[in-house]
Amino acid sequence: MTSTEFETTTPDPIVYLDRVAATDLGRSYKARMLAELDIRPGQTVLDLGCGPGTDLTSLARAVAETGTVIGVDHDPASVEAARERTADRHTVTVRLGDIHDLPLPDRAADRARTDRVLQHVADPARALRDIHRVLRPGGRLVMGEPDWDTLAVDHPDGDLSRAYTQYVTDKVVRNARIGRQLPRLATEAGFAVPSVIPITSVFRDAREADKILGLERTTQRAVAAGYLTEEAARRWLDHLSTGPFLAAVTFYIVVAES
Repeated sequence: MTSTEFETTTPDPIVYLDRVAATDLGRSYKARMLAELDIRPGQTVLDLGCGPGTDLTSLARAVAETGTVIGVDHDPASVEAARERTADRHTVTVRLGDIHDLPLPDRAADRARTDRVLQHVADPARALRDIHRVLRPGGRLVMGEPDWDTLAVDHPDGDLSRAYTQYVTDKVVRNARIGRQLPRLATEAGFAVPSVIPITSVFRDAREADKILGLERTTQRAVAAGYLTEEAARRWLDHLSTGPFLAAVTFYIVVAES
């Protein structure tokens, strides 16, 4: 089942986040999220689940010298990397913390963002309630999340495509349908939701898609979990690596106001 075309080992998390941010897709949706935040100089902005600090510099530029940017992440290695990357930015601080119980007082911030974070957390509803707590009245939260149940990978055998997506949705991502759920969850947490922006991410190059989707390593896990047979996995990967390739998934940018 092993192919020579695709990655077989999971990349380091920081390497993976940097890789996504460097793609045309990553740059495009992050720019849209930044625009929707509508940051003003002097404001306090939170990057919740900031990872290695990929977006902290762009937020710092937006708040200018009079503003404040606070990154929060639960992973010590990511916090250390983010602090190193923003050491020359006096307006940026990075804190170790849990998005369910943020290390911030009530009404501490004007803006907040989460970028592909809520798909992984234990309790998105609780996290949204705490984000609502720390935002000032009139504050804005911008969230970006995929809906993995929309993942479509073209293959002559549609059953294989459906089995692969089902495995991703059932087992790979904790909150796989979070994209479509965000407007409801945000409303239940006390936010108004003035805008939902769907973005269809389309991949035409299998190797580039593999850098984001991890096609082979996910297929290997699907076999182990009983979603695909070894023979089916071979047919699946053979076509993906040699035939015309197309995959797509819907990514939602959701704007919420406190």
